[in-house]
Amino acid sequence: MNEASILLVDDEVSLLDIMETVLRKEGYANIDTVQTGEEAVSACESKKYDLIVLDVMLPGRSGIEICPFIRQTTDAPILFLTARTSDFDKLTGFAIGGDDYITKPFNPLEVVARIRAQLRRYFASANQQATGKSVEIVPNKSANVYDYGRFKLDETAGELLVEGQSVACPALVFQLLVFLCKHPNQIFSKSELYEKVWGDEALSDDNTVMVHIHRVRERIEADPSDPKFIVNVRGLGYKLVKVDRQELSMP
Repeated sequence: MNEASILLVDDEVSLLDIMETVLRKEGYANIDTVQTGEEAVSACESKKYDLIVLDVMLPGRSGIEICPFIRQTTDAPILFLTARTSDFDKLTGFAIGGDDYITKPFNPLEVVARIRAQLRRYFASANQQATGKSVEIVPNKSANVYDYGRFKLDETAGELLVEGQSVACPALVFQLLVFLCKHPNQIFSKSELYEKVWGDEALSDDNTVMVHIHRVRERIEADPSDPKFIVNVRGLGYKLVKVDRQELSMP
């Protein structure tokens, strides 16, 4: 994992120097740094990165503005850095493709811990989809295919079909749906989902789970605002339910 290619994007040279120094001390050698949004987009078009740390407040185009363009070229984890702390700012970052959100000022070692956690999940997910191997034993399933009528999830092939059509699914969205499909009708709190899917209970973030639940709903629900599959059990968490085919066909 220390061979990971990392891009740091921030207009504060001193902050870039600190992060790069700490990362190199932790064994990460393949690090690039840029100071503007335009440079970040260009770098991602010319090189494959395994993780991107992206400042929100950049000269010219902001990190929020360039994130969708970066997402066109890579599904690597994106960690936003910003002095903004409101829930709206966090949800905006997650909604446009961010995977984590770190507020300034921060402890560089916390950033390293979050980078390590994101890379571990990213490489594990990529390896699982490449080899078709699952980390869990799934009882009573045929070839790890989960058929819910409106949608079908093929874990081995890494494919989501909705009404027979293939739907693109980022790695963490796919892994969240896989986990829920493996445990139908079971309620999981946000912290439990974060621990099971993201793998780090200590770094649990309710907003991250909420946004990824919404991303799953956008793909599998006929009306994400009135979900039939992934339902919220007030005060307890979320569960994936089997929906009667006749109910799905009702107007």
